[in-house]
Amino acid sequence: MLGVAVVGLSLVATACGGGGGGEEGATGTTSVTLPQNVTTTTAKPPASMDEWKALNTKQRDAMVKKIVDGKFGKQSDGKTVLGAEGFKMDLSKCPAGWSDTEGLTDTEIKVGHTTVLSGTLADYGNIAKVMQMYADDAFPNGIKDSAGKTRKIKMVIKDDGYDANRTIPLVDELIDSEKVFMMITLGSPATMKTYDKLNQRCIPQPHSQTGHPAWGDPVSHPWTTGLQLAYNTEAVFWGNYLDTNFDKIATNGKVTVAALVMNNDFGKSYTAAFKDYLATSKNKANITYFTETIEPTAPTITDPMTTLAAKNPDVFIAMTAGTSCTQAIQEAAQNGMKAKVKYLWQPSVCSSSTFVGKAKVGGDGMATDGWWIVNGGAKDLNSTSFDNDPFIIYARELLKKNGLDPKASGSYGSGFIFAWAMNTALDAAAQLPGGLTRTNLVTAIRHFDGTHPMLYAGINFNMNGGKDAYLVEGGLYEKYDAAKQVWVTQGSAIDLSGSSKPCVWDQAQGICK
Repeated sequence: MLGVAVVGLSLVATACGGGGGGEEGATGTTSVTLPQNVTTTTAKPPASMDEWKALNTKQRDAMVKKIVDGKFGKQSDGKTVLGAEGFKMDLSKCPAGWSDTEGLTDTEIKVGHTTVLSGTLADYGNIAKVMQMYADDAFPNGIKDSAGKTRKIKMVIKDDGYDANRTIPLVDELIDSEKVFMMITLGSPATMKTYDKLNQRCIPQPHSQTGHPAWGDPVSHPWTTGLQLAYNTEAVFWGNYLDTNFDKIATNGKVTVAALVMNNDFGKSYTAAFKDYLATSKNKANITYFTETIEPTAPTITDPMTTLAAKNPDVFIAMTAGTSCTQAIQEAAQNGMKAKVKYLWQPSVCSSSTFVGKAKVGGDGMATDGWWIVNGGAKDLNSTSFDNDPFIIYARELLKKNGLDPKASGSYGSGFIFAWAMNTALDAAAQLPGGLTRTNLVTAIRHFDGTHPMLYAGINFNMNGGKDAYLVEGGLYEKYDAAKQVWVTQGSAIDLSGSSKPCVWDQAQGICK
């Protein structure tokens, strides 16, 4: 149904940010329109890990050829990096003493990573565990580059407790004392607090573990990239579904939408993008939007959820993360929202069984039944739907081999998404002339074009220099079946690859300029 319903509709990918509440006007919207006939044509997926490795090698070699043929990367002057669609970096702006190979030895690639290993969002720290595990297994002898060096990945992981104020000194330690080759940060607040510094220092910050749209800025922040579906695009999916099904959702011709918003850059990007969408909606005069905020460290969310329930919403959206996703499901079951609200939405970052499964929500697990989500294209590591998927089988077996239960954390699946991307990008960069360098890594990522084994067929994983700055721009609508304990896809995958404009983020105004 949904794969047909969205055809021909105008989606609005918005600039996000701003404060909570529902009274602010729209700012910085940009139009993204679905084609009139959405069709997905994909090659038959690999049937074994050997076939996956062969495909990935073929695509890696094609990326390298495209870069070499285009004369992209560091230029002969040693001061300029060029790429497709006007991508350019001026290395003369890098600080004195900057090195293109800092963090590399003859045998090691040192990767710095700040993440959350403690507190209410500690489950996301399991991503880091998988990243090192996968690197050790995928390249047991290390990554061999075109200059003849073979290096193993060594991750230096620091716990910031999802507190951006703790992230700053940890990043300083990693780049000044540990002298890492690259930095990976988890969370919108942490990445936002550090991406100016890392870009000024000319240190790669690839595949940031957050979907904030600000990471799509190849001009002002060329050293920083994201990976997952941007939160503003996810908000467009919510709004699109609301408009498409307005008559079915409305009560007496009106729709009330209530949202629980995490009070940080992550939550603010969601709510501002959704408000921007509503400002362009053909039904805007008949939609009322209410929000309540919570702090990331809030132990409970009962009070704000009770307040939202009192608004008698037709639609509820959890614009939050971690433990509060599970709590939203439990609270909705207790305060009457589960029975009365027509559509309940979880955020894409809480799709895993870690947050919505029976073991977490309690009882018979039916509290999650009927909830909706926009899946940013990721396969669920523990879904029975993928029991015959060769990469999923491999991932589960690797976890068990390392003494980990695949079902213990949904973030294990996310770990394989980020791990594959990091390793494949490093491998591609290593094949470029001159071997692995920081500039070659950025060049490889900015021209990445491959098939990600942890994404649904039909969801592209690519960038294009200065024009397309987002690796993933697609997703699927899914509805939870508590009896089967799985998300069930509603309609087809929708991919908007190349449609999202780069975002020059204005932190003061909270918008894309």
